Amino acid sequence: SSFCYVFSCCEKSISKGSGAGRGGRMLVSYSKSPSVEWVSLFTCTDEIMQQEIRPLVAVDIIEQLHRQFAILSGGRGKDGAPIITFPEYAGFSDIPDEDFLNVVTYLTSIPSLEAASIGFIIVIDRRRDKWSAVKASLTRIAGAFPGNLQLVFVLRPSRFIHRTIADIGIKLYRDDFKMKVPIIMLNSVSDLHGYIDKSQLTRELGGTLEYGHSQWIHHRTAIENFAMTVKTTAQMLQTFGTDLAETELPNDVQCTEELLSSHTEHHNKLKDELKLAVKQGATLLTCIREPVTRSSTSKLSEDELENVATVERLLAQLDETEKAFDQFWSKHHLKLEQCLQLRHFEHDFREVKLELDNLMDAQAGFTDIGDSVTRVEHLLKEQKQLEEKGQEPLEKAQSLALHGDQLIQNNHYAVDSIRPKCVELRRICDDFTNETKKKYDILGKSLELHKQLDKVSKQWCETGIYLLASQAVDKCQSQEGAETALCDIEKFLGTAKEHQVSNPKEFYNQFDMILTANVQKVLQKLEDVQEMFDKRQVSLKKLAAKQTRPVQPVAPHPESSPKRASPKNTRPAPLSKPQRERFQTHTHSVLTVLHIINELIETERVYVEELQSIIEGYASEMDNPDLIHLIPSALQNKKEVLFGNLPEIYEFHNRIFLKELENCIENPELLGRCFLKRKEDLQVYEKYCQNKLRSEALWRQCGDSLFFQECQRKLDHKLSLDAYLLKPVQRITKYQLLLKEMLKCSKNSEGTAELEEALATMLDIIKSVNDSMHQIAITGYEGDVHELGKLLMQGSFNVWTDHKKGHSKVKDLARFKPMQRHLFLYTKILLFCKKRDENTDGHEKSPSYSFKNSLKMSTVGITENVKGDNKKFEIWYNGREEVYIIQASSIELKNIWVSEIRKVLTGQLEACRGRTQCVIFVVLQWLGI
Repeated sequence: SSFCYVFSCCEKSISKGSGAGRGGRMLVSYSKSPSVEWVSLFTCTDEIMQQEIRPLVAVDIIEQLHRQFAILSGGRGKDGAPIITFPEYAGFSDIPDEDFLNVVTYLTSIPSLEAASIGFIIVIDRRRDKWSAVKASLTRIAGAFPGNLQLVFVLRPSRFIHRTIADIGIKLYRDDFKMKVPIIMLNSVSDLHGYIDKSQLTRELGGTLEYGHSQWIHHRTAIENFAMTVKTTAQMLQTFGTDLAETELPNDVQCTEELLSSHTEHHNKLKDELKLAVKQGATLLTCIREPVTRSSTSKLSEDELENVATVERLLAQLDETEKAFDQFWSKHHLKLEQCLQLRHFEHDFREVKLELDNLMDAQAGFTDIGDSVTRVEHLLKEQKQLEEKGQEPLEKAQSLALHGDQLIQNNHYAVDSIRPKCVELRRICDDFTNETKKKYDILGKSLELHKQLDKVSKQWCETGIYLLASQAVDKCQSQEGAETALCDIEKFLGTAKEHQVSNPKEFYNQFDMILTANVQKVLQKLEDVQEMFDKRQVSLKKLAAKQTRPVQPVAPHPESSPKRASPKNTRPAPLSKPQRERFQTHTHSVLTVLHIINELIETERVYVEELQSIIEGYASEMDNPDLIHLIPSALQNKKEVLFGNLPEIYEFHNRIFLKELENCIENPELLGRCFLKRKEDLQVYEKYCQNKLRSEALWRQCGDSLFFQECQRKLDHKLSLDAYLLKPVQRITKYQLLLKEMLKCSKNSEGTAELEEALATMLDIIKSVNDSMHQIAITGYEGDVHELGKLLMQGSFNVWTDHKKGHSKVKDLARFKPMQRHLFLYTKILLFCKKRDENTDGHEKSPSYSFKNSLKMSTVGITENVKGDNKKFEIWYNGREEVYIIQASSIELKNIWVSEIRKVLTGQLEACRGRTQCVIFVVLQWLGI
C-alpha cells in the first residue's frame, strides 16, 4: 500500500466539499493500510508538486478584498445556487480590470463544485447610483465573470430619471451585454425577496443573514494558512521518511546507537510539529463555529458550513497522516532496535567464540593419559582445573544462545543470522562437555589400570619372588620337602585370580587397549615371574617323583631368571593361541558394533538430506509464483495431502534424532536408550502412513505433470518424487533390522537389555503403523473409530455365527458355511468387517473393510477351546444368545488373540471391582461405619 500527499492547484481538497478554493486548495490522498516501507509512501508527491501552479489565495489579493466591491455572503438561491453580491461602490468603474478579475475569480473558486455547477446568482445593488454604473457593472461582469451564471438581479437606481433611463437602456443594450442568462431589473428589495429568501440575503438587502466582511476575510486566510501548514507538515514527513528508507543499517554497536538516537530525536521534533498543526486546526474550527456556540439561535451560512467541513477534513487527514507516520516509525524504530540487539549479539558472540575456541584448543592439547598413578592423578587435577576454567565461558555461551532464542521468538528480522550462531554455541558447549566426559572416562580407566598394575607389581610379583628365594635348596632335596614347596607354589599361584593376573593380557582387553610403557613393564614382569614359577615347578616335580637313584636338583636363584630388556626397547611377549582367539573374537564384535553404528548414522544423514531435498525442492516450490502455472488444478492447495507430516518428520530427525545417534559413536551401549527416549516422537510415522493412501491417489492423478518434472530436473534426482515419499516407510523398517544386528553382537554386554526393549518398541511402532493403515480403510461404521480405544489387534478369520433365537435353517447353515471376516480388536469394541480388494486405476489392489457388526467388550465372553479344532475359539454375547465361532490360520495366531482378548476382559473386571470397592467405601463413609 502507498501513502502520499498531493497538493494540486486545480482540484478540490475534498471531492465533495470546499477547500482553500478551487484555484488554491489542497488535495490529500491516503491509502487505507499504511503498513509498507516509507520509500513507497511518496511515490508521486514530488513530481506533482514540481508541476503545480501556485493557486490564488486571499493573502495575495487582500487589499482588493478589503474594498468590498464584490462579496460571497454565503447565501444560496432556492436551488442552492451561490449568491455573489456587488454592493454599492462609488469607485466601481475605477477598479482595474486585473483587480476585478482576481476578486471575482477567487470568489467563484470558493463554493463546492456541486454548488458552482448549478450556476451563480448575481445581485447588483445600484439603487443609489446612475444608469451608467449599472451599464458598467453588467458590461464588466459579462466580459470577465469566470463562473457559470444562472440569474442576474439588478436593483435599479431609485431616482425617477435614472430608473427611466435604466429601463430604456436595458432594452436597448441587452444584446450588447452578451449574457445568456436573464437579467431581471428590480425596483426594490421587496421585489428581490420574491426570488430569494430573506434568510439568504444580508441586512443591506433586507435579509436576516449575518455577514461580516472582515471576519470572512480572516476565516479565509486562516483556512488557507492551515492548508499550507498541513502541506508543509506532509512534506517534512516525506523528506524524513525518504531519509529513513534510504538509510543503511550500521555494522557496529556505536554507530547503531548514534543512528537510533538521531532518528528518535528527529521523530520527536516532527511529532511536535504535528501537534502544533492539529492545535492550529482545532482553534480555527472553534473560531468558525463561534457564532453558533455563542447563540443557540444562530445558524452558519452554507459557505461557513463548507468551511467547517473543510477544516474537519483537513484535521481528519492530519490525524490519518499521524497514524500512518506512527505505524511507519514503529516499524522503523523496531528495526533499529533489533539492529542494535543484533550488533550486541554479534559482538558478544565474537568474544564468547574466541574464549570457547581457546578452551577447545587447550582441551585438544590435553592428550596425555599418564604412565603412572601419580601422573594420572596429576592429569585428572589438570582436567578438573580446565573444566572449572571453562564453566564461565560455557555459561556465557549458553546464556547468549538463550538470548538468541528469545530474539528469534520475538520475530527478529535477522533470524537466518542468529540461529546458526546459537547452534554453533551449543555445539561447541556440547563438544567440550562430551570431550571432557571422555577425558575423565579415559583417565579414570587409566588410573584404575595403573593402580591395579602397581598392586600386581608391588605385591603379587614381589611376594612371589620372595617365596621362591625363601625356599631352601637343602629342604627341597627330599620328596617330602619338594612336595611341600610345590604345595606352597600352587597355593600362591591360586591367589593370581584375586589380583586378576591369571592371564596378564586381560588388561589389554579390559581397559580399551590402553597400553603404556608402564603396562608393558608390568606385563613383562608378570611373564618373567610366571616363567620362574614354571621352571621351579618342573624342578620340584622331578624331585617329588620317586627316583631309583638320588638326584641332585639345583634350585634356581631368583636373580638367575632371564635378563629383561629395557621396557623402552621391548614389546609385550606374543599372546598364546587361546588368548589370541579371545582377543580376535572380542575385536570382531567391537568392529561389527562400530560398523553397525556407522551404517546407522551414515544412512540417517542421507535420509535427513533426502527429506530436506523433498521439502525444499518440491513442497516449497509449490508456493513459487514462477511455477504456479505448471501445477495442475487438482494439486492446488493439496500440499498437506501429498506430503502429509513430512516436515514434522524432517524437523525431528534433523534437530534431535541425528545428533543423538551421532553421540552413540563413542558410546554404543547408549543406542538402545536413544530409541527408548524417542519412543513417543517416533509415533509421527503413524500419522504419515495413515495419509499415504491419499498421497498415492493424488500422485497417480498428478504425478506426470510438468511441475514435478521441472522440480526433478532442478534437483538432478534419478528417481521421481513417489520413490522418495516411500523413504519414511522404509526407514522405520531399517531401524528394526539394524537393532537386530546390533543385538546379535552385543549379547551379555552393557546396554543389551535396553537394545532388546528398543527392538520391541520398534516392532510395536511398525505394528501400530500397520494396524492404523488397515483401520483407516474401514467403511460403513457410523461412529468414530477413535472413540473405541486403542487398536490392539487386527486380522482375517473364518467366522461362523449361531443365534439361539434364529430360524433353525439359519442355524444349520451357520454351522457349515463360514464367513470371511476381518476383525479389529479395540479396548472397548470388537468390529467385524468384510475385506474388499479394489483395483485403483490399474495399480495394485488397495484393501477396504466394509463394517458388518460390532460387539462391546464389556458384554462378551470367550471360550478358548472349541471341540474338534484347536485353531478355533468362541466369542459369545448376552449369555450365549449370539455365538461367534472364530477360526485362526494357525494355533499360534489363535493363542495370541485369545490372550489379548482375555487381557481386555481381565482389565475391565479389575476396573469394575475397583469402582465397586470405591462405591462401598463411600457408602460406608456416609453411614459413618
